[in-house]
Amino acid sequence: MRIQLNIKKLGAVLLFIALFAGCSNKEAINEYDKPALYWYDQVVEQIASSNLDKADNYYISLRSEHARSPLLPTATMLLAQAHMEDQAYIMADYYLDEYLKKYAKGSKIEQAKFLKIKAAFLGIKDINKEQKLMLDTLTNVDKFVKRYPHSIYLPVVDTIKVRLHMAQYMLNENISSLYDRLGKEKAAKIYKEKNAHSPLNMADIKAPKVSFFESIFN
Repeated sequence: MRIQLNIKKLGAVLLFIALFAGCSNKEAINEYDKPALYWYDQVVEQIASSNLDKADNYYISLRSEHARSPLLPTATMLLAQAHMEDQAYIMADYYLDEYLKKYAKGSKIEQAKFLKIKAAFLGIKDINKEQKLMLDTLTNVDKFVKRYPHSIYLPVVDTIKVRLHMAQYMLNENISSLYDRLGKEKAAKIYKEKNAHSPLNMADIKAPKVSFFESIFN
């Protein structure tokens, strides 16, 4: 069976291992055997100071010394949101996965899944290079809408869905144009037909002068 690795998640895991193995923050490394509340307060303090490297280090200490602490779910979500604000979407996704796997219950599952969709969407910078991430995000959007048809996050999720479809439409147009220039008419026709079945058309989309996702999200 062929195993496909998610490169971005692998990168996040490796980054987290690197933090655990050799943190640059000597203060966090040299401290140990502290109460859970101490580590949690340090995480919050470093997030407030926008020092996410230190916050990650203190989180590692909290998780290592107090694996069953009731403070861990909140700390995990705080770091997920902090990394998202810092546009570190791979790390945000890592913490959200950790939160879903270990801590999320009830409405918190819905919130975390929404944030994963948002992080994935914001993390797409080049539609030509990140086609799989774009398609995977669309799949997750459809699953979310089906699972939570009355979600308070639905307006944002629907907006993300439309904008992803816009990106897909433009990508198909670009690929079709490229094949036309190369004289590969059959290949060009395939991508033209994909857009022929779309509710969108090029009149609905204004090609941005800046990054496509920066333009449509802003």
